[in-house]
Amino acid sequence: MQLEHLFLQDYRNIVQADLDFSPGLNCFVGRNGMGKTNLLDAIFCLSFCKSSLAQTDALVMRHGTECFQLSGTYRLPDGNRTVIGCMSRARGRKQITRDRKEYQRFSDHIGYVPLVMMTPQDTDLILGASEQRRRFMDVVISQYDREYLNQLIRYNKALAQRNSLLKADVMPDPEMMLMWEQVMDQSGRVIFEKRSELIERIVPYFAEMYGSIAPGNEKADLAYSSHCQRGPLLGQLVEGRAADRAVGYTLHGIHKDELEMKLDGYPVRKEGSQGQNKTFLTSLMLAQYRLLADACGRKPLLLLDDVFDRLDSVRVERILRLVQDSERFGQVFITDVDRNHIGGILDSIGTPYRLFTVENGSVI
Repeated sequence: MQLEHLFLQDYRNIVQADLDFSPGLNCFVGRNGMGKTNLLDAIFCLSFCKSSLAQTDALVMRHGTECFQLSGTYRLPDGNRTVIGCMSRARGRKQITRDRKEYQRFSDHIGYVPLVMMTPQDTDLILGASEQRRRFMDVVISQYDREYLNQLIRYNKALAQRNSLLKADVMPDPEMMLMWEQVMDQSGRVIFEKRSELIERIVPYFAEMYGSIAPGNEKADLAYSSHCQRGPLLGQLVEGRAADRAVGYTLHGIHKDELEMKLDGYPVRKEGSQGQNKTFLTSLMLAQYRLLADACGRKPLLLLDDVFDRLDSVRVERILRLVQDSERFGQVFITDVDRNHIGGILDSIGTPYRLFTVENGSVI
């Protein structure tokens, strides 16, 4: 999958841009706050129907405007082209189109243009709450498994209904509770199985990527833990009603799952240096890329936003040599603050690339 052309209008601080890209490496360079990340975010939006930076479309529209437009022309693996469009108005609903045909459900588009994005905020995967790590699993699986996304939506709806009953002033109706618990049990079982499969499949890729980037004999690993490993979720939910009623929310279920991240057998959040954490995250994102390429049958877009901060030049060069390998990776978009830094490394590698300078929302 290749993004050949991108059009933006009034997207964050970008007034307008018409950009043609290289099928390999593309670099956006410029000082912080100039708009580099906004360009990557626009590409992200065309894959996921939403910004990675803002909760609402109103926060994405350039100040003083009431609409933003995006359009991406993609070359498919069979050589054909398709155009994905996104338009959102302040006083109207957002529209996502493929070849001018509007999607009725945004979820139907997820996975059509597979994408992996790494940003500085990904440190929350290591240092943040377990919710961040569950979201990572959800984003990966939803891009290649439509049933997973449907079951996740179904589970979360049932969870919200059960929590409402738990918070009510009157004792919940046992039959109503059981109805939502059965939905959680059924959907939770599917989600648990697919998350387990994800970790089993991604660990070999992760180990390979980490070993390619990190010097020495550091051993990085992933492990998945879930209440479903104790047995059927339904029994745990029924048994836990009194405790759940006391706290006002559901204490057991796949919404409490955890993805454990370890370095040399210890939690990386406690033992890892800033450089090791960055290497861990980069390896995880590249492993996600490899898995999606296999599962989707086409290479995702790879977006690397300011990933070279806090990494030594040796690790930076190793990462760039990895992603320019056309046998394993496809089109890559990179941001960096130093034109000479990124250009010098790419020139030393000898791989072709296209470089764009971003200044005050303008792209040259």
